[in-house]
Amino acid sequence: MAMNLTRKILSAHLATPSDMRPGEEILIHVDQTLTHDINAVMTYLAFEAVGLDRTQVETSVSYLDHNLLYLDHKTPDDHIYLQSVARKYGVYLSRPGNGICHTVQIARFGKPGKLSMGGDSHTPHGGALGMLCIGVGGMDVATAMTGVPMRLKMPEVVCVRLKGMLRPGVNAKEVILEMLRRNGVKGGLGKVYEYVGEGAANLEVNQRVTITNMGAEMGATTSVFPADEQVRRFLKAQGREQDFTELLPDPGCAYDDEMEIDLSALEPLCACPHQPDNVIPLREVEKKKVQQVFIGSCTNTSYADVAKAALILKGRHVHPDVSCTCGVSSKQIYRQLLDDGYIGMLMDAGVRMLEISCGPCCAIGQSPATDGIAVRTSNRNFKGRAGNPTAQIYLVSPESAAATAVTGTFTAAEEILSDEEMAALAAIREPDSYPVDDSMILPPLPPEEAAQVEIIRGPNIAFLPVPDAPEQNLKAAVSLKTVDNITTDDITPASAEFSSMRSNIPLMSKYCYHRYDPSFAERARAMGKSIIIGGENYGQGSSREHAAINPMYLGVKMVIAKSIARIHKGNLVNHGIIPLVFDDPADYDRIDQGDELEVCNLPDQIKTRCVEVRDLSKNLTFRARLELSDGEIEVISNGGQLRTLKKQLREMGKIQ
Repeated sequence: MAMNLTRKILSAHLATPSDMRPGEEILIHVDQTLTHDINAVMTYLAFEAVGLDRTQVETSVSYLDHNLLYLDHKTPDDHIYLQSVARKYGVYLSRPGNGICHTVQIARFGKPGKLSMGGDSHTPHGGALGMLCIGVGGMDVATAMTGVPMRLKMPEVVCVRLKGMLRPGVNAKEVILEMLRRNGVKGGLGKVYEYVGEGAANLEVNQRVTITNMGAEMGATTSVFPADEQVRRFLKAQGREQDFTELLPDPGCAYDDEMEIDLSALEPLCACPHQPDNVIPLREVEKKKVQQVFIGSCTNTSYADVAKAALILKGRHVHPDVSCTCGVSSKQIYRQLLDDGYIGMLMDAGVRMLEISCGPCCAIGQSPATDGIAVRTSNRNFKGRAGNPTAQIYLVSPESAAATAVTGTFTAAEEILSDEEMAALAAIREPDSYPVDDSMILPPLPPEEAAQVEIIRGPNIAFLPVPDAPEQNLKAAVSLKTVDNITTDDITPASAEFSSMRSNIPLMSKYCYHRYDPSFAERARAMGKSIIIGGENYGQGSSREHAAINPMYLGVKMVIAKSIARIHKGNLVNHGIIPLVFDDPADYDRIDQGDELEVCNLPDQIKTRCVEVRDLSKNLTFRARLELSDGEIEVISNGGQLRTLKKQLREMGKIQ
């Protein structure tokens, strides 16, 4: 039977036979895992607790790339711990300064046809190589590292047919912003977007990554491109042509849905505050005064992205009222840009070059001013995402960001460039070879040497909290009622300061919902146990499982929402918080913060996936459902994934 690319890769990784019907749970084998520093400590604490002596997948990589701003001892302590754990358990370690995890992963480890799970929501970045790369929580990464087959709800596969070619000054960023404009921030839930057609064939790998990376903003399971000649060229430029395997959808294969985008019809777009789907043409954005421009992040700092920005700035200067910074996504790309003169162009124009890291994208440095207007090439513009809840964040392409930096207001490249300069812009492409230097990637030690490694734990590295199984009768008050589109940034704030706390849950939990409701943590702790009421798309955004661990540690037993984002729902399950969805969304309006709720015979009701909840304060009853698979029901019933995983490994004879 003719198969699309997504089904081909999944069928090759099935642990048990399956018809792969959308919505049904399948079990799959994982080839690669990745973690990054501000989420990874919890992952490796969980892997330590399991008791295996080595990762059981082909390739596991730990990246020290997000928080390189050492405010005090906490982050360096984390990095030393992560390096020692990598040496102990057979994990590659990419050292600080080598590059952002997604950029380095596709350059040095990615292979067509492989299946990867990463502890970061933008793991789908790797789909540009013809891989299936899925963002998950840290506990899921730890589980994958044990070699246990992973649960996945079989997604619908949506064919996105691209035709035409991008015009000069129009970036692949416009493709994904157009997708967000059409589908919204939750339109991709339960879906894989598979990009095909002549337009897809015209896009280089480092253009494709912008599209697959930001598919996470639609809530998609992942996104993928064929492994074609563009992928061959990319791997050859990395000195890894031997890792190329052509992987295409079969002629005449079926899809669950289809859509089309004409690349030649796209124009510069902009995602306006405070959601990445709030997309309009850049020409329609009010010409406000811009204080800050950031060209950076894994999403849009490929070689060609930065080179184009530099050409736009060449012979010009950053506006006097604008602070413009650039953070290149890897040492490899930085070296090539430096050799070719583009870094000099940026510096001559008044651009400040930042450390090679995620940095401002996750509020680690370069926070905007009070009520500031910031224009960025990164992937998210949630309120507070950049570190200042009063700021307004706009997302654009590198070309538009560079032009905006020059004029001091929202500007497309074509508005300030001559025809000759536009032609030069169109001529830029990725290099035929990149400088390859893997000296900043520490390879795994042989097993006999790894066994002698001592894991180093600084004082900031606390224990991993483990939840209890659900109690028979739950009676608890509502500690918080939230609005729609609550993000994991709202639950566990970003920034260098807060990110450095993530290996210390007792400390981090004090700041749970700190920017949304500063009184939440103290109130929840005082209640002992409680329930959170959420609106639509609860827990969207980053994969950080701390947004589940911190509430669990504070006694939250249940979240009842109108809908729950995919990765966050998985994290709630893994950490023992019961994720319920209102049967009737109107019931959300009937419940208030402080109401006392009761659920009788909870373990039995969980098994039926339908739970009756009584609001004792208002003397009313409503129903909510568990949109979970059999495997997830088992995890919730056991009291989280760690307890379930240990039980599974004992039954398999892998641990005692």
